[in-house]
Amino acid sequence: MHAKIVIGIAGMPGSGKATAEKVFKKKYPIIVMGDKVREEARKRNLQPTPENLGKVMLQIRNEQGPAVLAKRCIPKIEAATSGVVVVDGVRSLEEVDEYRKAFRNFVLIAIHASPTTRFRRLLARKRTDDPKNWEDFVARDKRELSVGLGNVVATSDHMIINEGRKDHMIRELNEILRECLGNG
Repeated sequence: MHAKIVIGIAGMPGSGKATAEKVFKKKYPIIVMGDKVREEARKRNLQPTPENLGKVMLQIRNEQGPAVLAKRCIPKIEAATSGVVVVDGVRSLEEVDEYRKAFRNFVLIAIHASPTTRFRRLLARKRTDDPKNWEDFVARDKRELSVGLGNVVATSDHMIINEGRKDHMIRELNEILRECLGNG
């Protein structure tokens, strides 16, 4: 069990995880769990489309268990020289359990936004794995929820509602960070 502080970030696509990542990246290393899915897709010679990444995410969980991505991220977290590491993209309670087993100081922050707000953000973001229409958006949400993301959000240590301005969310993140570091 490590004394390192590990901050997990969870939220549905478009909720604001990337903004949180930018806030934390200024001070701490970031491990993006979705990068492990993208790596696996490359190994399987698949394009990083929403459909392919979703299938790969489900396949590797079925093949190697629901905590597989956390298990793949833990060595990288352990290797980080920083006393604080941020993990972006926690999606299942099994992953949370895996992190809590490995790190005494694991704190989970959930970021929530309504489906309409998230869809609008994803359309504007235009990342290759973002949905292009409402049907794809709903299908992606269902896939994310099927691996347990809703349970992770519901049982998080901290919840940020991100419907408004970015500066409000950033202020909340910084308050949570101060609390995690014992400076709150």
